[in-house]
Amino acid sequence: MALSGRRKWLNEVIFGTDTPAGKLFDVFLIWAILISVALVLLVSVQEIAVRYGELFFILEWIFTGLFTIEYLLRIYCSVNRRSYVFSFYGVVDLLAILPSYLALLLTGASTLLVVRLLRVLRIFRILKLVRYLRDANLLARSLWQSRRKIMIFYAGMLVLCVIFGAVMFVVEGPANGFTSIPKSIYWTIVTITTVGFGDITPHTVVGQAIASLAMLIGYSIIAVPTGIVTAELAGELGRDKSSYRCDNCSRAGHDSDAEYCKHCGYKLEQVE
Repeated sequence: MALSGRRKWLNEVIFGTDTPAGKLFDVFLIWAILISVALVLLVSVQEIAVRYGELFFILEWIFTGLFTIEYLLRIYCSVNRRSYVFSFYGVVDLLAILPSYLALLLTGASTLLVVRLLRVLRIFRILKLVRYLRDANLLARSLWQSRRKIMIFYAGMLVLCVIFGAVMFVVEGPANGFTSIPKSIYWTIVTITTVGFGDITPHTVVGQAIASLAMLIGYSIIAVPTGIVTAELAGELGRDKSSYRCDNCSRAGHDSDAEYCKHCGYKLEQVE
């Protein structure tokens, strides 16, 4: 549906970045988002909240009012309103204002306003940095391709943690803090991941020997997920390079930021 009149102008300002008004609007929006999130962070500090709590409360509702008006205007001037409302940015825009209204019913809900930081992702569009999202997509594809291997790895780790937890529950028992098998599994996870909170520690010689074994296993396998993702990332990099083909010699294997063919010196056409 083609827009006209006021809706067209609003669409160019709110959704566009090519006009001076559109750029100014987006820059103002980003600063408003950053300031409003900073207010949420500062008000969580007790000393600041006592001294400036009332001022921050007023400022927060001013920002909430501005973001609410902006959200309604986005719906009003969208070419496809349904598409915008259910899009990623549409959902984020809604989540950016809901916590303030939920705070009227639920104490502490306003803390969720930090979700507004997701709106700063628009800076990629504003500053024409969309090409850098290609690198983010490359990493996302690598994680997605390795999902089955990682799931199998964590399933095996879960089985191992249950076995260690059950053994430690039998060996140490409630007298040494291992009051249940789930609690013992928690200790196993903390030990294998080398976090070591120290809230539960084995006291018997057998328990300490099992703990030592768990620690060694943790050091041995902690890099496995990283290796899986790295292997997939290397594969994705190879496939990504193969998409950059020279129009002159038809040979591939160029880096994404290459300007000239490394085989014949012909200027490459950049893939957007």
